[in-house]
Amino acid sequence: MPDEYRTVAHAGVHETEVNRSRFLCALAPAATEREAQDFIASVRKEHAAATHNCFAYVIGADAAIQKASDDGEPGGTAGVPMLQMLLRRDMRYAVAVVTRYYGGVKLGAGGLIRAYGGAVGEALDVLGTITRRRFRLATVTVDHQRAGKVQNDLRSTGREVRDVRYAEAVTIEIGLPDADVPAFEAWLADVTAGTAGFELGGEAYGDA
Repeated sequence: MPDEYRTVAHAGVHETEVNRSRFLCALAPAATEREAQDFIASVRKEHAAATHNCFAYVIGADAAIQKASDDGEPGGTAGVPMLQMLLRRDMRYAVAVVTRYYGGVKLGAGGLIRAYGGAVGEALDVLGTITRRRFRLATVTVDHQRAGKVQNDLRSTGREVRDVRYAEAVTIEIGLPDADVPAFEAWLADVTAGTAGFELGGEAYGDA
């Protein structure tokens, strides 16, 4: 698993014009291939009258799933440049659909490649991206007397508190970079006089 990846900050649309053709790039985060396909279907439905609805998506922190479609444009002039732009920008779990309304001027293969790839690049710049970093899930168990101070200390030091559950003891779920685990265990033992429980869980990604 890579230590971090970038994805689309939020769904949105950015429009560009090239030689009277309109290019509308719709971007969205997509956690699964099904989400990407559903997004593509919704854009195609919205722009059913468009000349082309080309798409590309990358799913997986390691970019395991990559798909692209030229949707009737000459082979390799639309979907592939869109996909290459997503990969060049280190985008993961992201889908792009570029809708073209033909303006009467042929762009040629080079012009199409620049237009489709450029539409995705401009949309990423305008709509924004976020970085997500890999971390270990961990569970801290403390008594009620110390729970408030531990939570405050965690938040004040920038630790991500993901969940807090109250029962006989207080269970706090947090996220930690792997490299921070030994130092965190030592800190926890110090602030709770060795009374806290600490258990490492699996890996996940969170906002950097």
